[in-house]
Amino acid sequence: MGNAALLKDYQVYLRVEKGLRPLTCEAYLCDLRTFAEFLESRHGVLLSATQQDVSAFLEHLRTHNIDSRSAARKLSCLRGFYKWLLLDRRIHHDPTINIESPKSWKVLPKSLAEPEVNEMLERAALAASHPQARATAFRDRAILELLYAAGLRVSEIVGLSVSDLSLDAGRVLVRGKGDKERIVPIGVAAVDALEKYLAEGRPHLARIRTRRASTHPGDSARLFLSLRGMPLTRQWVWHLVKIANNNASPHMLRHSCATHMVEHGADLRSVQTLLGHADISTTQVYTHLALGRLKAVHRLHHPRATRRAIEPPAQEENIVATTDDSLEESA
Repeated sequence: MGNAALLKDYQVYLRVEKGLRPLTCEAYLCDLRTFAEFLESRHGVLLSATQQDVSAFLEHLRTHNIDSRSAARKLSCLRGFYKWLLLDRRIHHDPTINIESPKSWKVLPKSLAEPEVNEMLERAALAASHPQARATAFRDRAILELLYAAGLRVSEIVGLSVSDLSLDAGRVLVRGKGDKERIVPIGVAAVDALEKYLAEGRPHLARIRTRRASTHPGDSARLFLSLRGMPLTRQWVWHLVKIANNNASPHMLRHSCATHMVEHGADLRSVQTLLGHADISTTQVYTHLALGRLKAVHRLHHPRATRRAIEPPAQEENIVATTDDSLEESA
């Protein structure tokens, strides 16, 4: 069986049996096509790949300055693919066995400072007088508020329907990776922005849609609509955030949501539930963000972390000050 036919079968397996979303399937297939092209340069195919081929592929990635996290992801993709082939009895040996994974460093997520986010949202709140401009202004403000308040992924926000909102309860139903559903609370500011959009923005955009033919009737239920009355795309949301802040991205707003929650005392389990992380280890990357608060709590509650109430003599004060400094560094 050729590589193309094999990858097509695997795509069906990922979509039907594993229940993965189309974008996730495409990401896996892209990595596998890269490996298949590498094998072709060595006059090999996917079914006959060996451990030497996999090792050579990782070395090829390293020499082409592919970072270790990307290489580790590609190796993980190969492991899943060859495990499927082995269980389906299409091969008798897994070539990824005993292959050491490249070291994957935890990259600290980039986030915006609270004043930067506030500036973005205040700028988006300026509504124009023209009905069409007002409709898009209300929509843009609602999108930015929801991205920050709920920490949603781009794919999640463009997939929202009007029926997913429960504004009276201050929450939204989100469908995340693997079509897993979660209920996410949203704050008063996001609720207000959504109410204004639903009252004054979306009806205008929906009227534009009624004058256009649609091949997807279900799209009319989507929450956020374009100027043509069609569902927004992921690329359009990226463009919107870039206009609001050239240094930001939708995923950066997601990181900002988690960062600011942790800085204000939220526990990791709550942040994990909000973001829809399957594993707490994914959320643990935010623990470094609580370091400043941890120092303050340590100084407040640890019996040896604060100065004595009665000021000691000058010589002893220097010793105590040194001890305090070392404790602060260790905290």
